Amino acid sequence: MTVWDELKARGLIAQVTDEEEIKEMVNNGKATFYIGFDPTADSLHVGHFMALCLMKRLQMAGNRPIALLGGGTGMIGDPSGRSDMRKMMTVETIQHNIDCFKKQMERFIDFSDGKALMVNNADWLMNLNYVEVLRDVGPHFSVNRMLSHECYKQRMERGLTFLEFNYMIMQSYDFYMLYQKYGCTMQFGGDDQWANMLGGTELIRRKLGKDAYAMTITLLLNSEGKKMGKTQSGAVWLDPNKTSPFDFYQYWRNVDDADVIKCMRLLTFLPLEQIDEMAKWEGSQLNKAKEILAYELTNLVHGEEEAKKAQEGARALFAGGADTAHMPTTELTDEDFSEEETIDLISMLVKTGLVPTRSEGRRAIEQGGVSIDGEKITDVKYVVAKDALAGDGIVLKKGKKKFNKIVAK
Repeated sequence: MTVWDELKARGLIAQVTDEEEIKEMVNNGKATFYIGFDPTADSLHVGHFMALCLMKRLQMAGNRPIALLGGGTGMIGDPSGRSDMRKMMTVETIQHNIDCFKKQMERFIDFSDGKALMVNNADWLMNLNYVEVLRDVGPHFSVNRMLSHECYKQRMERGLTFLEFNYMIMQSYDFYMLYQKYGCTMQFGGDDQWANMLGGTELIRRKLGKDAYAMTITLLLNSEGKKMGKTQSGAVWLDPNKTSPFDFYQYWRNVDDADVIKCMRLLTFLPLEQIDEMAKWEGSQLNKAKEILAYELTNLVHGEEEAKKAQEGARALFAGGADTAHMPTTELTDEDFSEEETIDLISMLVKTGLVPTRSEGRRAIEQGGVSIDGEKITDVKYVVAKDALAGDGIVLKKGKKKFNKIVAK
């Protein structure tokens, strides 16, 4: 199976232009391609995961990825798929987020010896002269055509600012600059980016002639990636300080039965033959498949040691709380206890992050969703003595899937 055939078999490719040329370049390791990442937070999340895995796959086949960090486009924000305007960030915040992105990307992509590039579009966007852009780039974009694209149509009724309207032009200009500076002839992005990416392809060909070789591919990053990137409690981050390796493991361990094989194909590097065999599994065997999925992805993001700890901790919990050594743990200090050296249950729920507020903690207790060491607690005034948290401590559980071990320091 060729590299291109495998990408399609895994369900990664949604739309393409110039498929035969793309196939030839990718299969022969000749492609220099880019994927853009706007630094809207201080960590990448699961929604970016598919893009990073794709870059890794293509690099392993000899192709050269460019990770484009949106220090310039991040100043505006992409209106695609949004119902309101993105919050404006300062230059300092954007730079901090970029620095965080760089560290995380290096776990996936090999940037040594020119095998991959990491560039920032602020290098060219921040110094543009407005009148020159109007004269040089503006004539190549039809307003009527731009407004016909779904990414803008969705916002027209609620209000699309002129600031956001320029995002397509800026992203298109990125491809134009990457083509000229680094010989980048291919761009990848989510299916909500299709119009923006076509704008870049057309800009290159109109400014540099029909022989300019620029191609566009979209992935299933919007519908699948954004779905995977969010849970009921918020985003699932790749930064272990925002989403612990244990919680990251648990997120994948608890995917829906219908999604486990899809996630295997999209995100793991397991052979397709092995995944196809697991696709035949039913009933309790699906739990084994989920364990494999969770371990593989935690290993990829956090390393083998953290993946093993998370797996052992999860198994202990589901087996009845045997070994709690690798559970996510919260250490309480003297300041957390009252004068009577006790702490109330609601405070523990908030302190561990199992609930965001005291009111939600109270509600969870009243609804019977909280337990300590397997015993359900429904008294909102329940307190725990400091002595009870000595040694191995207690295991506090909210719902069926959220756990935390609490010990006194």
